[in-house]
Amino acid sequence: MPEVLAPIILFVYNRQDHTRRTVESLKQNMLSSESELYIYSDYPKNEAASAAVREVREYIKTVNGFKKVEIIYQEKNLGLAKSIVSGVTEIVQRFGKVIVLEDDLVTSPYFLTYMNDALDIYENDDQVACIHGYTYPIKNPVPETFFLKGADCWGWGTWKRAWELYEPDGQILLDKLVERKLEYEFNFDGSYPYIQMLRDQIAGLNDSWAIRWYASAFLKNKLTLYPGKSLVQNIGNDGTGTHSSESSRFKVDLNMSRISVRAGARPSSQGYEAFVHYLKSFSPKKSKLSKLLRKLTNLFR
Repeated sequence: MPEVLAPIILFVYNRQDHTRRTVESLKQNMLSSESELYIYSDYPKNEAASAAVREVREYIKTVNGFKKVEIIYQEKNLGLAKSIVSGVTEIVQRFGKVIVLEDDLVTSPYFLTYMNDALDIYENDDQVACIHGYTYPIKNPVPETFFLKGADCWGWGTWKRAWELYEPDGQILLDKLVERKLEYEFNFDGSYPYIQMLRDQIAGLNDSWAIRWYASAFLKNKLTLYPGKSLVQNIGNDGTGTHSSESSRFKVDLNMSRISVRAGARPSSQGYEAFVHYLKSFSPKKSKLSKLLRKLTNLFR
């Protein structure tokens, strides 16, 4: 275990119940009482959101169980992307490493142990850009931990050296992916439309910082470490979140045991194939319908 634990950032907005569940699960981690927690509370986007934001702000004032709790209240609405990018930049500049959570991520009691172990082991390995706590509910066998190319966003950690690779300009990222003919690999053998997500971000149809983080690391051939069984559960896919969906396809059973971080820093073909197999298991009819609707939307726009 490292002598100095990574600070934790929690980004919250207007979901008091989700925030409470996220905090309560984090407090069940063995290292919570030794960890510093920085909570970023975004300002209401409009009057309709004001009451819910006030509820969250009243709740986070009561949060305890950590070595230190510091709350940063935004004085204007930044939105999710700007809030995360600015918050991560601020904290990682101060401490050199960071663990990042949003207000809809319930964690295993061993999440902080895994994150701190991995952040310590790979701190000086320039090949590694990100440590991730969530893994799809894959059926294919994978190692206890494994690496994939890129970066990820559901319960993650990084270092100052890696976060400096973040490129905010989606067009620059897209141009490089196309120029180097990496679209198919970027889409996990065509199993998920990450390239379209990036195009949508460029067009202003989404404000995803995560797709730019993934592309930034991917283009630099950097790696992310994943647990074989997830230490994070996303509870925001219930239609209540800014970027949530009604799908339950990302639901997992949390790993309730400690993970030994031993994977060598190289891409795992076994892990990659497991992700591709899982992503391709979704209904092709639904996928075709989504493509058709996107084409019609672009046409009418």
